[in-house]
Amino acid sequence: MNLDRIYEYRFKDVNAAKKQIVWREISNFIYRKLNSPEKILDPAAGLCEFINNVPSAERWAVDFNGEFLNSHAHVGVKKITGNALDVSLPENYFNGVFISNFLEHLSSQEEVASFLGSMFKCLKPGGRIAVMGPNFKYATKEYFDFADHNVILSELGLAEHIYAAGFTIKEINSRFLPLSFRSNSFLPVNKFTVRAYLNMPLAWKLLGKQFLVVGEK
Repeated sequence: MNLDRIYEYRFKDVNAAKKQIVWREISNFIYRKLNSPEKILDPAAGLCEFINNVPSAERWAVDFNGEFLNSHAHVGVKKITGNALDVSLPENYFNGVFISNFLEHLSSQEEVASFLGSMFKCLKPGGRIAVMGPNFKYATKEYFDFADHNVILSELGLAEHIYAAGFTIKEINSRFLPLSFRSNSFLPVNKFTVRAYLNMPLAWKLLGKQFLVVGEK
């Protein structure tokens, strides 16, 4: 599957500047959910929107596409090229892990379990993991509008996976963000409206189609 071409097509009408505004606010929000980790890992960094904006002192980004990482990761981000399922990472090292829109791309529930198990190993005791992704329960019609979606997940199934990997569940949000940046209806995009949305869980219940689940080692 030519993911470069797929993503080029998927985001061709997305305003990159507005997307950065949204991710800056999301990154700070998730940083606080993870208890302000000093060392943070994004194991499926993609365009590096999260890892570039999160204020952790030490930031690691993993992606199978080395050119992607070199093009998008900011100076100061430690870049690792490799498959997130088997890349070599230090054990008991990170204080936080954030996984965004990745698990649904894996090939099976068994791969989801294996991957989360590896994330458990690389976190320090007391470290936190936050996982965001499309909730099939609320995005049934649109879930397979994305060519690289394979695994079906809801917030409850994901919570079981996270618990099975060894984590304690700290927070389950069935609805968090809208489904996609394809949509122009997210909000009038500026830092104030995005920040207001993130701090207004009632709005999540109206617009959210992605879950956010937080666990702790």
